[in-house]
Amino acid sequence: MNRYSGILLSITSLPSKYGIGCFDKAAYDFVDFLEKSGQRYWQILPLGATSHGEPSDSPYQAYSAFAGNPYFISLDDLIAEGVLTKEECEAVNFGKNPAKIDYDALYKNRFELLHKAYERSNISQNRAFEEFCGANFWWLDDYALFMALRDFFGGAGWTEWPEDIRMHYAPALAYYHEKLYFDVEFQKYMQFKFWEQWSKLKKYANDKNILIVGDMPIYVSPDGSDVWAQPEMFQLNDQNMPSQVAGCPPDSFSADGQVWGNPLYRWDRHRETGYHWWVTRMWYSYQLYDMVRLDHFRGFDEYYAIPVGGTALEGHWEKGPGMELFHTLRNRLGDRAIIAEDLGLLTDSVRWLVRDSGFPNMKVLQFGFDPEDIGGANEYLPHNYHKNCVVYTGTHDNDTICGWFANADEEAEKFARAYLGDFTTPAKKMHTRCISAAMMCNADTCIVPIQDWLGLDSSTRMNIPGTVDVNWRWRLKEGQITEQLGEQILKMTMVSGRANWDALKALEKKEK
Repeated sequence: MNRYSGILLSITSLPSKYGIGCFDKAAYDFVDFLEKSGQRYWQILPLGATSHGEPSDSPYQAYSAFAGNPYFISLDDLIAEGVLTKEECEAVNFGKNPAKIDYDALYKNRFELLHKAYERSNISQNRAFEEFCGANFWWLDDYALFMALRDFFGGAGWTEWPEDIRMHYAPALAYYHEKLYFDVEFQKYMQFKFWEQWSKLKKYANDKNILIVGDMPIYVSPDGSDVWAQPEMFQLNDQNMPSQVAGCPPDSFSADGQVWGNPLYRWDRHRETGYHWWVTRMWYSYQLYDMVRLDHFRGFDEYYAIPVGGTALEGHWEKGPGMELFHTLRNRLGDRAIIAEDLGLLTDSVRWLVRDSGFPNMKVLQFGFDPEDIGGANEYLPHNYHKNCVVYTGTHDNDTICGWFANADEEAEKFARAYLGDFTTPAKKMHTRCISAAMMCNADTCIVPIQDWLGLDSSTRMNIPGTVDVNWRWRLKEGQITEQLGEQILKMTMVSGRANWDALKALEKKEK
């Protein structure tokens, strides 16, 4: 089995002069950086179309399980097409801090530019657009109408719409499709440009032997087109309102547990359809990614159900589909590359599901230094890893390594230093020790967030679970990704036996 490594970096965190990372030159430059530093994987966060306002800026609360985020459309590409001008784009306020995303400014200003591009595109005469719409009608038609309706009703969630369209009645659908024809077409245009640009970027990465690791949230947003269009697949009442919602009990991330608010699946109904919705969702994911990280994997074994309006402490566990779902996926789609995100409170049945699936699971080095679980038996310490797993120094939900050491409990830090064999290196330099421990371990795959490679502090973490107004905003600044950093990463990658030799040999041949 080959040993490989990769870097975790959200598309949103790429540097860009237009307020948020996107599919522009910075993305292609990062692929080049991965190639030169010997990496095999670029792991990203979900690409879904996010709504506005906490917690909806979260990529785990998307309007659709299938639609892409219009924020990722490269404005430079639209300028090159001639449907926008450089002056128009530079005149827009996308926020003042290049290291932080200003979602308010994006929401207010970016769609106006995209609408100008749509008006000038003559898209209805574009054969590729017509083919895209025809191939994706099964999700695109409902999604595009859903988004047009949200705008038409002043941004109100679908549960507040008039009953005929809220209940997805056919006469209402026909009426609004005609009434909002151009608004619907605009939504389809944005999805077409997203698909066109992402496909080009992914091919560029694949041609350099770099694989994209995508991230699939287990649940869909309560204010999303999936629930509105297919209410029978979710736990809703006769008025299509949720009866109970998703969350999690108290754990290491939150002492009181969390109420996520996502509608829960009617697994009995999914079973009756042969898990058609899930088969389709997974199939489509592999049009976008080479490997998929299944978020909240334990929810497929048991899921935490919370009464609507209740607290997380009032929730209870219910049984999920288990291996029946994964047998179905394998029978329909063949063997696919999946990472099981099995973090959090684990039970024997969850462990058995991971084992029976054969999917590599996740190990987070930081969890090995948990002050409440100090000792050599901690399963997150590298000497306890098996080969079929993916080790991370941290994830988007963790502090950075430097941030962890700066804020660590005294006993936890002492244990971490003893384990790593280093009592003298300053806390702000301990990231190199941790990365080395992860890279040298037995796991087949190692993924390191770019913040840890750069030795950045807590201000650069992506998400603090259970908080609002501060998450999903961090961005790289121009110049932070350097040739020197690439050489440092390549050296450690080669020493640990994780180098992507196919990429390095192709690069060497090209340079000759």
